[in-house]
Amino acid sequence: MRSRTGAAYRFDPGALCLELLTTGGPGPFRRYEVLHRPADLAAWVDRSRLAPAPALEISAADVAHARRLRDALFRAVLARTGGEPYPPHDLEVVNEAAARPPLAPAIGPGGQRQWAGTAGGTHLISTVARDAVDLLTGPLAHRIRTCAADDCHLVYVDTSRPGRRRWCSMEHCGNRHKVRALRARSEEG
Repeated sequence: MRSRTGAAYRFDPGALCLELLTTGGPGPFRRYEVLHRPADLAAWVDRSRLAPAPALEISAADVAHARRLRDALFRAVLARTGGEPYPPHDLEVVNEAAARPPLAPAIGPGGQRQWAGTAGGTHLISTVARDAVDLLTGPLAHRIRTCAADDCHLVYVDTSRPGRRRWCSMEHCGNRHKVRALRARSEEG
């Protein structure tokens, strides 16, 4: 990812469905929108944990469905992190997408993971939705977090052993926090 200053940093949200949340979102997150054309969704797939990317045929309608799923998932995840009930309509969107056939994994001739055949955008969206169902109903659901930085809204799964991760990335928000704390201590002393 890139910060506002353009500096690159590593951000692993810990789940495929949370990777989709970095492409924009509902309401104030709309300004970060990057999914405009089928090529944009294909580029996201290339950077995702689905790599190596499956052969996909993505339509403009698939992009709209991916954005609809992402926005519903965003609201559901924020409800989860806020201890609120899931919005029923958003669960319907996730469940509807998850009910469709997903991408089909395969083992390549060299023993590597690959994807079977060419798939449509619907298969991709179903795969992401199924990952969301697994995350939100699984053992790590209570570890879904929002970055503790005041100006960062990235969401991740805390997979650290103690379960006390606070930042989207130690290289970015965690480091900024440490620098501010050091400056504050220096000013006091």
